[in-house]
Amino acid sequence: MSPYSGFKVLVANRGEIALRILRTCRELGMPSVAVYSDADEHSLHARYADEAVRIGPADSAGSYLNISAVIDAAVKSGARAVHPGYGFLSENPEFARAVEAAGMVFIGPRPETVALTGDKLAARRVAREAGLPVLPGPDEPLTDGPIDLQLSSQVVFPVLIKAVAGGGGRGIRLANDAEELDKMVEAARKEALAAFGNDSVYFEPLVQGARHIEVQVIGDGEGRILCLGERECSIQRRRQKLIEEAPAPRLPDVLRAAFHAHAVRLAELLRYRSLGTVEFLLDKNGAMYFIEVNPRI
Repeated sequence: MSPYSGFKVLVANRGEIALRILRTCRELGMPSVAVYSDADEHSLHARYADEAVRIGPADSAGSYLNISAVIDAAVKSGARAVHPGYGFLSENPEFARAVEAAGMVFIGPRPETVALTGDKLAARRVAREAGLPVLPGPDEPLTDGPIDLQLSSQVVFPVLIKAVAGGGGRGIRLANDAEELDKMVEAARKEALAAFGNDSVYFEPLVQGARHIEVQVIGDGEGRILCLGERECSIQRRRQKLIEEAPAPRLPDVLRAAFHAHAVRLAELLRYRSLGTVEFLLDKNGAMYFIEVNPRI
């Protein structure tokens, strides 16, 4: 009998990411619970799990983003832990707190760390505190009103409008000039609200031709951090990564060491628990810039 046979895990997600977690649970002999919306009742992830619980209508706001519905499903199923996957509630600190308040294990960083890493602007501020190079731009979300007047002294086009609570390439729009800015901000807000339940957005300059380098770290929550290496994710389509290469090819050793050192320094400051991905851009001149931290399991 598996030593994990009494440790039931609810996977608070859908699709391929849910399947990956459910397969791992099965390999470990760990009972699993899937959640599904009305649109996913017959989906593979709902059929693959040992149990499946309906959590609401097809609209993600009423199902996969509904904290009370997910917690209720976990409690009723007898789950001892909740795995958030990515997207949806994975970077929502209130969800992590609700899991722990219900007496279950949140498989991921501590709620306070989720709050920091799930807020891209807060993560930028912490990165600066840790001494990491950060792209220029305001550290507050864009407010309603005439964006062009609000930012006239700060914008150097082109810029990326990005969701504060974003992830997975969602809630990102490119504005090439002032004429596009309002339209792209509105589009980013709508997508961010639908994907993350939060329409706050910010902007940063587009780094033309940049390489996307991600460093994986793991921590014990007490300040001890290990760097697990880096990968390059520069080949993308519509902000979605198509190919990840590890280790990053043609990366000089001095830059590789610098990326690793920056990631570890930030994770130590956060007293990081679990896995995390510290993401950077590398421009054509060899300058590196921190962009965000994403919780990973």
